[in-house]
Amino acid sequence: MEYETVQGTAVPKIGLGTWQTDGQETYGAVRTALAAGYRHIDTAQAYDNERYVGNAIHDADVDREDVFLTTKVRPDRFRPGRLKRSVANSIRRLDTSYVDLLLLHWPNPLADLRETMEAMADLVERGDVRHVGVSNFSKKRLMKAQRVSPEPIFTNQVKLHPFKPQRDLLRYCQDSNVLLTAYSPLGTGGVLDDDLLRSIGTRYDKTPAQVALRWATQHRNVVAIPKSTSEDHIEQNIDIFDFKLDRDELDRIARPDPVRNGLAFAKGSIGI
Repeated sequence: MEYETVQGTAVPKIGLGTWQTDGQETYGAVRTALAAGYRHIDTAQAYDNERYVGNAIHDADVDREDVFLTTKVRPDRFRPGRLKRSVANSIRRLDTSYVDLLLLHWPNPLADLRETMEAMADLVERGDVRHVGVSNFSKKRLMKAQRVSPEPIFTNQVKLHPFKPQRDLLRYCQDSNVLLTAYSPLGTGGVLDDDLLRSIGTRYDKTPAQVALRWATQHRNVVAIPKSTSEDHIEQNIDIFDFKLDRDELDRIARPDPVRNGLAFAKGSIGI
């Protein structure tokens, strides 16, 4: 496993996303991932699977302190009182005493962002949360969150894959010591039949998915959280640290493509 260190904290470069998984499917995927060496798990209140994530971590032969655990607050729970109550419920469902990272899941223009970030900072001071961040924020919104937050913004979790390389936002995160957490790094499956990724993968005896994940994780300040419930895919997704793409390959893989990104978005809806 490789790690990305920002603001003095090391985060595993590959984590397990749990969007659109529920019940025993979630439990099984997290148990499989932890057994395969994952130490970074991502969930959210909106996924309605925090209880199963927590049960899987509790039952695994892994110390809680060794797992970097993220959850996200629903946008309709951004008012300070409701936010704090919702996080207390998340911590209870996750069967833990703290979460490593708490994110605002989507922007909410109707909420007072300063009040929301102050409430999250209170949770850090109380020990319920170690780091705070945002998800699906544009560069402009991220900058505002940084201005009004008493705590450093640790990450912006956004969609990033070869057809949506997020160059401007990534450059800003790198310059600002902010982690960029890549969700849907496989383009909601869109990279799997890509001829260029297949061709490059042949050189390294890797699948197109593994090449796409290596492309993402070779960028500074980037970690990726591919979602899978397949044991084979979970194991393949973490088996990417025994090769490195060269500069020419990294450049060729990044191909902004609104059509292919749009198709991936249509497949994935907006629940990430």
